[in-house]
Amino acid sequence: MVVNPAEYPSLCRPLYPQKRSFTEVNGMELTVSSPVLVEKMKHGSLHRNSRMTVIHLVTALIVLWGNAAMAMTLNSPAFQQNDHIPSKYTCEGEDVSPPLTWEGVPNGAKSLVLIVDDPDAPDPKAPKMVWVHWVVYNIPPDTKSLPENAGKARLPQGVLLGLNDFKKTEYGGPCPPIGRHRYFHKLYALDITLDLKGATKSQIERAMRGHVLADAELIGTFQKGDR
Repeated sequence: MVVNPAEYPSLCRPLYPQKRSFTEVNGMELTVSSPVLVEKMKHGSLHRNSRMTVIHLVTALIVLWGNAAMAMTLNSPAFQQNDHIPSKYTCEGEDVSPPLTWEGVPNGAKSLVLIVDDPDAPDPKAPKMVWVHWVVYNIPPDTKSLPENAGKARLPQGVLLGLNDFKKTEYGGPCPPIGRHRYFHKLYALDITLDLKGATKSQIERAMRGHVLADAELIGTFQKGDR
């Protein structure tokens, strides 16, 4: 059966009226057939600020993740992690500080602190104390290394030396009375500089509380007779 549109116009109307509406979303003119969709899209444009907030939050998280991914590291050309320290840097040799290098100091760091100590004193089988060998603080954050025999070399401006358990400010190398000891070289990045003079390790650690942005550790071992 063929229906003549002129005779039966109501039967020939489109099932869904093709009403054309115009709206603008984020500066772009769009043609939308449904008034309901128009209202939804206009409502969505009101949330642009919310979307920008989410974008900024995600960006901040990416930056923080990047800083975390690039952890601070401490190394030495003289020995590897958990390897034995050459006798040159101990009481059986020249007793000079080993060369040290580091990477990954975080943005915002104002100073670095280096502490070298031995948690195995006097006997690794029955340790009773932590013996402090070297304390260096207020190292400029853009410093990347300390040379061999740094105490005698020209240290960066502003660097201060603390008092160790030999009752001196110079480096005191490993000299264990018995057994193989571990020597922890610990580097800290701080968000402050320390207003201390001739400080001990414990004084520096108290002043550091709440100000450590990152830290790194290198462990070397030594037993008398090592070469």
